[in-house]
Amino acid sequence: MSNKKAIRGWLMYDWANSAFVTTMIAAVMPVYYEKVAAKGLGGNLPEVYWANTASIAALIVAVLSPIMGAIADYTGSKLKFLGFFAVLGSIASLLMALIGEGDWLLASALVILGTIGFAAGNTFYDALLVDVAPPDRRDRISAQGFAWGYLGGGVLLAINVLMIQKPALFGLPTEGNLRTQIVFLTVGVWWLLFTIPIMRNVKERKRNEAVSGTTISFTQAVGASFNRLGQTLRHIKRYPELLKYMISYWFFNDGINTVIVMATIYGSGIGIEMNNLIVALLITQLIGFPSTLLFGRFAEKLGAKKALYTSLAIYIVIVTLGFFMENATHFYILATMVGLVQGGSQAIARSIYADMVPPARTAEFFGFLTISSKFSSVAGPFVFAIVAGNTDSSRIGILSLIAFFIIGIALLRFVNLDKGKREALAGDDGGAA
Repeated sequence: MSNKKAIRGWLMYDWANSAFVTTMIAAVMPVYYEKVAAKGLGGNLPEVYWANTASIAALIVAVLSPIMGAIADYTGSKLKFLGFFAVLGSIASLLMALIGEGDWLLASALVILGTIGFAAGNTFYDALLVDVAPPDRRDRISAQGFAWGYLGGGVLLAINVLMIQKPALFGLPTEGNLRTQIVFLTVGVWWLLFTIPIMRNVKERKRNEAVSGTTISFTQAVGASFNRLGQTLRHIKRYPELLKYMISYWFFNDGINTVIVMATIYGSGIGIEMNNLIVALLITQLIGFPSTLLFGRFAEKLGAKKALYTSLAIYIVIVTLGFFMENATHFYILATMVGLVQGGSQAIARSIYADMVPPARTAEFFGFLTISSKFSSVAGPFVFAIVAGNTDSSRIGILSLIAFFIIGIALLRFVNLDKGKREALAGDDGGAA
C-alpha cells in the first residue's frame, strides 16, 4: 500500500461525510422538516421536535462512542466500524427521500440514524489519523482532512441549492417535494461513493492485543472493552498533560460548537433572510477549504499550540463583532472570518490530541473525548439561553460565549505538549496490558 494512497483515501472520507452536515443538518433538512415533514403540527412543535431529534442523536452517540472505540481497539477493527457507520448514515440519507408531508416521526428516526452514522464514524476516522500520518505530518494532514471536508460539503451543497432553486437546470419539476427528495438521495450516494477510497487504501496497524489464530467473540470484545474503558477512567492520571488539554478542549470546543449551532438562529432572529443564511454557509465552506490547508502549514511553522492560540483569539473577535452585527453584509463578513479559522482550529486541536494519546488505544481515547465533549457541549447553548433569557437580548447571549474561549486559552497555557507526547509513549505498554 502506498502511503500517499492511504492519506488520499483518509482525506476523501471527510469529503464524503461532510455533505451530511451541510445539506442535512445545516441547510436543507431543517427547512424541509418544518415545512413538510412536520406540517400540521402547529405552533412551535416542529422546532421543538427538531431540537429533541438532535438531542436524542447526540445522547446516543455520546453513549456509543467510547464503547465502540474500545471494541475497535481491542479487535483492531477501526476501519470495519467506520465502514459500518458510513453505510448506516448513507442508507439513512437515501431513505430520507421517502419523507413526505406529516412524516415527522420517520424524518426524526432517519436523522437520528444518519447522525449516529456520521458522529460515530468520525470517532474511528479521527483515530485512523495515527495509522496514516507520521507524527511530524499530522498537523498538516489533519488540516487537509478538514479542508477537503469543507470543499466536498460545499460543492454538494451548491449543487443541492441549484437543484432546489433552479430545478429546470436538472429537468426536475418546479412544484412539489420531488426535487428536495432527490437532494437527499444525492447525499446518500455521495457519502457511500467517496467512502470507497478509505476502505480500499487504508490499513490499520496491528495491535498488541491481537492473538494470531485466535477468534474473539463479540461478547468477549464487549467485556474486554468495558474493562479497558474503566481502565481509561482509572488510569487517566498516567497522562496528566492529556487530561489538562482535554479540560481546555471542553471549553474552547464548546465555544466553537455553540457558534456553529447558534449562528443561523441568531442571524434569523435579527432579521437576516434564509437565502442569505445559506449563502453565508457556502462562503464558510468555500473559504474554509484553502484556509484550512494554509492553517496546517502555519501550524508547522509557528507550532501547533501557538496556531491554536491564534485561531481562538480570532474567535473572540468574531463573537465580539457578532454582538454588533446588523445586516446580511455583516453576516457575510463573519462567515468569512469563521471560514478562515474554523477548520484550522478543529484540525490542530485534533492533531494535538492524537499526539498525546497512547498509540495502542487511539479509538478508545477518541471515543472518550467524544463522549466527554458531547456532554460538555450542553454548557454553551445553556449559557446562551440563560443570559439571553435574563437580559432579553440575544446579542448579550452571543457575547457571553467569549468566556468559553478565554477559559480555554487560559487552561491551554498550562499544557506541555512535548511532555504529553512522552507520557503517551511511556504509558502505552501499560495501558495495552
